[in-house]
Amino acid sequence: MDMALDEEVSRDRLALLLSEFSRLDDERERWRVAYPLSEVLLLLTCATICSCDDFDDIVAWGKDHIDFLRGFAEFYHGVPCARWVRALVNRIDPTMFAACFESWTLSLWPGRHDLIAIDGKTSRRTHDRGKGLKALHTLSAYASNARLVLAQTSVAEKSNEITAIPELLDHLAASGQLEGALVTIDAMGTQVEIANKIIAGQADYLLPLKGNQPTLEAEVEAYFKSAPASETLTRTTVEKGHGRIEHREISASSNVDWMTSEKSYPGQPRFKGIKTIIKAVNRTEHKDKCTKDVRYYICSAPLDLDRLAECIRGHWGVEVVHWILDTEFKDDLSRYRSGHGPKNMAVVRRFALNLVRLNRTKGSIKTRRKIASWNTDVLLQILQVNPC
Repeated sequence: MDMALDEEVSRDRLALLLSEFSRLDDERERWRVAYPLSEVLLLLTCATICSCDDFDDIVAWGKDHIDFLRGFAEFYHGVPCARWVRALVNRIDPTMFAACFESWTLSLWPGRHDLIAIDGKTSRRTHDRGKGLKALHTLSAYASNARLVLAQTSVAEKSNEITAIPELLDHLAASGQLEGALVTIDAMGTQVEIANKIIAGQADYLLPLKGNQPTLEAEVEAYFKSAPASETLTRTTVEKGHGRIEHREISASSNVDWMTSEKSYPGQPRFKGIKTIIKAVNRTEHKDKCTKDVRYYICSAPLDLDRLAECIRGHWGVEVVHWILDTEFKDDLSRYRSGHGPKNMAVVRRFALNLVRLNRTKGSIKTRRKIASWNTDVLLQILQVNPC
């Protein structure tokens, strides 16, 4: 594909993104609007990709690249000041704003996702003790295979994840992204209601037992201690790198009839549709120490050892996303606290990270963002986001 065609593809996809932005309600009087909402949001998206992590940097980048921006929108009055951009971002409805990016992503990746990991992250400096505001906690749904953040929702504090997860699952189901997927959540999400919600969305769950369901965890642990070899499948892998050696052993069994017997006890969890139970052992050898971690899981999907192992490992992909947001996008250092600003900027960072990670240019995330800020051809490549 030549450069002219590359730019045409970029224009088409950016035109689609601008069309999504145009759906947002702009309460300003039309005749007084000098800076259209869609233009400001395009500036915000491009500048965030280009390693600009605060409003002053975003505006400075926009002024220096105004000719590039005018290739996709009018920008008749140029770029607004940082104070104006901040005020606008604080006013935008974060739910509708997130829907713009999610709809755009769905239009480019319409297929179903096999593995979806759900986890939360706190932006630590967005708290405001003077106003009694807690730090923003964002719950994300991450497609492990496609390496995409599919959707996100904000909760007031981490204890509310249990109520926010069903809302996120409903959102994924409504957009057609949940059906057929294997969904994994951390131990906080191992709740009967959440498992039922996943099943209702025509997906399967893979949920860890780690202190949250002590009786069920003890029973699964006891089963694997005495299970005959004919009832279990086991796979072992060894990997060496980053100064350590990792031994991973996963065992799984489809013998779950004993879990649905007539026995009962106080507080008995009643998970529906359990078809597989799993034991995962991870032993890590460092230069000066050795650590061992044993986890147990329940799963509503049929026994497929390769898929289960991939899903267990794939869940940590969302943790990698959170680490990149902190180290490269300065998410934990962000002090946005006013209005809807923290939620909207959390949306922009995850969307920008999606695009940068999907770009095949060599180099780290940090390097790709820096090069995109210097070279608009590289920025165009990132905006092309070729699904192939």
